[in-house]
Amino acid sequence: MCGICGLLSRDGGHPLPHLEQKAKTMLEALAHRGPHGDAYISRANLAMATNRLAIRGVDQHQPPLLEYEAGVIVACNGEIDNHRELRRELADAGHDMPQSTDIAVLAPLYLEKGLSFLEHVQGVFALALWDGRHQRLILARDRAGERHLYYAVIDQTVYFASELAALVKACKPDMQIDPASIAHYLRSGYCPSPMSPLKHVRKVSPGEMVVIEPTGIRHMRYWDFPSAKPTVAPTTQSFDPIFREAVRRQSDIDVDYGVLLSGGIDSALMTAVARSVRPEKKISAYCIRFDESSFDEGAFAKQLAHDMGCDFIDVSVSAQDVPRMLRELVRSTGEPLADPAWIPLSLITQRASQDVRLLLAGEGADELFGGYPTYLGARWAGYYANLPGPVKALAQRTIEALPTSDKKVTLSFLLKRFIRGQDLDGLARHLLWVASVPPIWQRRLGIDPPTDNTQHDASRLIDTIQRYDFEHSLPDALMAKADRGAMLHGVEIRAPFLDQSVIEFAATLPLEARVRGLTTKVFLKRYALDYLPKEVVTRRKRGLSVPLASWLRGPLRDWALAHLSGGELASVGIDSAAAMALFNEHQTRVADHARAIWTLIVLSEWLQWFHGERATRSVEHESVLAQSS
Repeated sequence: MCGICGLLSRDGGHPLPHLEQKAKTMLEALAHRGPHGDAYISRANLAMATNRLAIRGVDQHQPPLLEYEAGVIVACNGEIDNHRELRRELADAGHDMPQSTDIAVLAPLYLEKGLSFLEHVQGVFALALWDGRHQRLILARDRAGERHLYYAVIDQTVYFASELAALVKACKPDMQIDPASIAHYLRSGYCPSPMSPLKHVRKVSPGEMVVIEPTGIRHMRYWDFPSAKPTVAPTTQSFDPIFREAVRRQSDIDVDYGVLLSGGIDSALMTAVARSVRPEKKISAYCIRFDESSFDEGAFAKQLAHDMGCDFIDVSVSAQDVPRMLRELVRSTGEPLADPAWIPLSLITQRASQDVRLLLAGEGADELFGGYPTYLGARWAGYYANLPGPVKALAQRTIEALPTSDKKVTLSFLLKRFIRGQDLDGLARHLLWVASVPPIWQRRLGIDPPTDNTQHDASRLIDTIQRYDFEHSLPDALMAKADRGAMLHGVEIRAPFLDQSVIEFAATLPLEARVRGLTTKVFLKRYALDYLPKEVVTRRKRGLSVPLASWLRGPLRDWALAHLSGGELASVGIDSAAAMALFNEHQTRVADHARAIWTLIVLSEWLQWFHGERATRSVEHESVLAQSS
């Protein structure tokens, strides 16, 4: 893991010292991502730089920036899990790779395979490859989007960096906010790839290569989520070697590692398999705690850690941690992300950084194996739609009258989500259910909601929404939260469930092996019984949530009010009176608007940072112009 960045000037308008200084500026902004060394390479019209978080080859100075024969330069943020197999194949083909680092295989593999080289790579990565022979710059991102890469093309200069904050520091001071991206952010709580909150800046999408050549820019897919679904479920025995190998491959590192452990099935199963695969390794289990009992899974996690022979380290998170941590996350990474769990995740990785450089996490299991309550909702929505009108009207009145609760994921909360959007098609209904700010409130706030093409095969609705979650909220929310929250403290998070082999196995599961009746993750729970007690496997899904609703009525009330009533939100067209109406409804318990309020708070915090950064860049730009005149 590391941070990567660089610039390519197509028209030669920037002298090399200028490019090198820009690259240095970006790398300094990424310093938290790589405390174990950095490297720079510059050529005519090109500057590339990296810093390093040492996971493999820790006794060697091997920043992930290498130049190979024929003028091919590679900068890579991530890990190439099948580097040993690739190294043997490439050596047989006559390639000499004196460096032992895993990324040493990328340039020779490109020379062998051309633009299809990434089809042969397993791992998590964001990379930049420069081919001096063809004056070609390739930017790419791993299949599940665990790593991130931003780029901007301004005039004839290409900029790229692992985090948006670094890119902003190098680009011109006249960057503009993209209103369409802000609408998507308000709806989803994140900017979906390839969007960013800024007009000139884009994100490389998961499974994509952006090929930038003198003739133009090509967007190429090197991998797509498998779509074929068989009718017979595979056996748990056939999955076991696949998952064990994924865990083994992702823990094949030269430093101690830990696990993020809750009381749920995904992290518990991953930890049990990690213990089984490497019984000799010390494993520390890190757990987030809350004083609010319905949000705290620490007792379950502690017992699991004890049963599996793991050291247990917990961190309690309170409302007082929120303002400082949010400010630090937004300013260090440069993009708004409205998942409240971003705060506790960053705090637990800050503690873990005292012991380890890598944590395994259970992310991806819900998207692949069918674990979210919304999948049950989608499964049962058709039956509800066929009820007589008077019965549905009575059900709606009864459910809407249920009192608002500050407890975690209550039945009343789920039912209120379920009955809304019943007149929409299945995917549009799913987007409404998971919205941070629902369309009715977006309009009241003065923002036109995004329009989506939600056409799909109604007979494969669960497939459609699982794939949507895999391609959107998983990479750009959950894995963005993991990457930005952990790398702020120099810790890498890896997700064995997102290993390519596991993804492609999960794609073979028929619907009944994912969601059946009122049961989610049917196949995975059956498999988990080989490793975990039944009470762990059957425990109700809780997920990592934050007691935000009560905090916003209590210790965070004044802080939230200051963000909503300030002028930042108005600068992007948000109606201040509507924002206050949203806030007041939450305070008086008319409705639970915690997620919507939080989304606006994060946006306000980001706008403060961005406007301040742009003002600073403008002053610096004017200073440079004055010195050159």
